[in-house]
Amino acid sequence: MTYKRIRQAKLSDVIEQELERLILEGIWSPGDQLPPERELARQFDVSRPSVREAIQRLEAKHLLTRRQGGGTFVSDQLWQSFSDPLLDLLAAHPETQLDLLESRHALEGLAAYYAALRGNEDDFDRIRACHSRIQEAQQQGDLKSEAAAVMQYLIAVTESAHNLVLLHIIRSLAPLLEQNVLQNFELLNRRPEVVEKVSKHRADIVHAIVSGQPEMAREASHAHLAYIEETLLDLTLEDSRRERSLRRIQQRKDGLD
Repeated sequence: MTYKRIRQAKLSDVIEQELERLILEGIWSPGDQLPPERELARQFDVSRPSVREAIQRLEAKHLLTRRQGGGTFVSDQLWQSFSDPLLDLLAAHPETQLDLLESRHALEGLAAYYAALRGNEDDFDRIRACHSRIQEAQQQGDLKSEAAAVMQYLIAVTESAHNLVLLHIIRSLAPLLEQNVLQNFELLNRRPEVVEKVSKHRADIVHAIVSGQPEMAREASHAHLAYIEETLLDLTLEDSRRERSLRRIQQRKDGLD
C-alpha cells in the first residue's frame, strides 16, 4: 500500500487564511487599516517575515492595498460589485425603486430570520445601537442621516445572520439600498402617521431579533416593507390624481380666456 505524504502547512499560508477569514466575516471592513506587521506577528506569535509574505499574497489578490508610508488597508473595492454608472441608471428609474423594495422582502426577511436564530449578545448590542441612531436622526429631522443609519442597521442585522453570501449581497447593494431608503423617506414624511407606524414596525423587528424569535422577525420584516410599498403606491396614485386635477383646472382657465 502506498501512503500519501503529509505536508506541514507553511506558516505564511496559515496566516493568509486567517487574515482572509477576518475580511470574509466582516471583522475587517473595506477601508479598515490593518494593525502594523509587528503587532500582527505578536498576536499570531509568528515572525514578521511570515506576516509580510501573507500580506503580499493578499495584495496580489486585491484584498489588501498598501499605501506608501500609510500602512495596509482592506480594499475599498471589496464589496463593490455594482459599478457607479449602473447604480445611477437603476436609481434614475422610478419603477426600479419598487423592484428594489420587492427584492428587499427576500433579503431583509432572511437576514432578520437568521439574525434572531444565530445572533449573539454582541450582535444584538450592535443592532440596538444602530436602532438608537436611527431614532436620533429621525428626531433631528435629518433624512439623509436617517437613511445612512438605516443602512448601517441593515448591515448589522445581516452580520448577525452569520451568512457570508447574504452579507456580501447586502454590502454590494448598499449604495442602491441607502438611496432607495432616502427616496422612500422623502415621500413617507408627507404623512406623519406613516412615519410613526414605520418606526413601530422597525422596533417590532428589533424586538423579535434580540428576543430570539426567527419567524416573528421575518414576518415583522415582511409587514414593514409591505406597508411601505402600499403607502408609496397610494402616494403615487394621489400625485397622479392631483396632476389630473391641475390639468383640468388649467384647461378650464384657458377656455375662459
